[in-house]
Amino acid sequence: MSFWSFPVSGEVPTVMLSDSGNGGMRFYSDTEVTALVAELSEAAEEAIESAAAEAAKAASMAALDREGTARRETAAALAEARRWEQQYRDEKAGRMKKMIITGVICLFSGLVLGAGSILIFGGN
Repeated sequence: MSFWSFPVSGEVPTVMLSDSGNGGMRFYSDTEVTALVAELSEAAEEAIESAAAEAAKAASMAALDREGTARRETAAALAEARRWEQQYRDEKAGRMKKMIITGVICLFSGLVLGAGSILIFGGN
């Protein structure tokens, strides 16, 4: 830009300068502004609804994931409790079997000792 392209002392410019007062901006009418605000408001509402739906979906997925994890942990704990219960029953049955065998051995030993004593010392 040369110095001569600027108006001097009240001359009316004959050429529109690139950095004149409006800066290349267009002026909008009230109806255009109202329509633009309505469109922006509608787009913002749709974006908010979409974001809310996504947030609700994410929250429900997180809740389902936590519930699934809790169910798996509960199932594992229940399986372990059943295993311990079965082990207790097996040990209890084994102890019962051992007590019966011990009782039979004691009875047989008593009968053998009694019969042997009778035979050795006589019945009188």
